Amino acid sequence: MSVVIQGLPSSSRDAAGLAARLGVAFHEIAIHAFPDGEIRVTAGPASTTTVIYASLDRPNDKLIALLFAADALRRGGAKRLVLVAPYLCYMRQDTAFHEGEAISQKVIGSLLARCIDRVVTVDAHLHRTPEITAVFPGIQSDNLSAMPAISETLRKTGLDPATIVVGPDAESLPWVSDLAGRLGLSYAIAKKTRRGDRSVAIEFHDTARIAGHPVLIIDDVVSSGGTLIACAKALTAAGVTAIDAVATHALFPEAAYSEMVSAGIRSIRSTQSVAHFTNAIALDELFIDALKGELSEAPQ
Repeated sequence: MSVVIQGLPSSSRDAAGLAARLGVAFHEIAIHAFPDGEIRVTAGPASTTTVIYASLDRPNDKLIALLFAADALRRGGAKRLVLVAPYLCYMRQDTAFHEGEAISQKVIGSLLARCIDRVVTVDAHLHRTPEITAVFPGIQSDNLSAMPAISETLRKTGLDPATIVVGPDAESLPWVSDLAGRLGLSYAIAKKTRRGDRSVAIEFHDTARIAGHPVLIIDDVVSSGGTLIACAKALTAAGVTAIDAVATHALFPEAAYSEMVSAGIRSIRSTQSVAHFTNAIALDELFIDALKGELSEAPQ
C-alpha cells in the first residue's frame, strides 16, 4: 500500500469520494473528545505516501487533530505527508496592523511546514503575499484556482450570454477576469470600503455598463455575507436585471441567506471546499490532477 487518503471526520465524505476517484484506500481519522476538552486522535494504517484531507474552516480544534494525526502517521511509517486543505485557515492576517498583533499566516505556515511535506489548497485568501510558496518555507505548496471547476459548472447549468461577471473589490480582479475570460463574458469591479468585520460600502463608478444586464458576483471567501449583500444592493440601485452569486469558500451562516435574498440575490452557489448548504461545485478534478504525480512517483 504505497498511497492512502486519510480524512478528518468533518471532511470524510469528500475525502472518501476523492479516494474512490483515484482508486486508493481511504481511512477516517478517529477523534475522541475527553470531558475536559482534550482529544485523542487515531490515524489509520500508514502508507509510504499519505494524503491527509482536511478542510480547515473553524480551524482551531482541527489544527490540533491534524498535528496529532501527522505525528501518528510518521511514527507508523509514512515517508511523505501531503495535506489537501480545500480551505486554508489563518491566511488573511499576513502582517501586524497594530502593535502586539500576531501574524497568523506566518505562524500557521511555519507550523504546518514542520510536519507536512506538501500542501495543496484552493484560492487561499492571500492579500500582500504574492505566492503560496512564501507561506510554507522549505516544502512544496500549491494554490489551485477554483475557476476551472466553477466555469465548467456554469457552462453545464447555463448562463445568459449577456451576463456581466462582477467582483466586489480590487482584490477580486484576478479570479473575476479569469472566470470572465473562460466564459467569454465582460466583467466589472466594484470599489469596497470596509468599515468593520460586518460593515462594508460598495460602489460602482460606471453603472451604465452594468445597467440592464444580469450579473454574476464572484468572490473567494464569503464569511458573513456582508460584502455580497452590500454588492447586491449597489447592483440593484444600478439597474441590473438579475443577480446570482458564486463563492469559492462559503463560511456564512444559513441565517444570512434570507438577507441575501432580500438584497436581490436570486441564487448563490459555492464549491465543496467547505461543507455548506450552498455547495454545488465539485473540486475533485482539481485535486485529481494535483495528486497524479504522487501516485505515479510512489513506490509500489
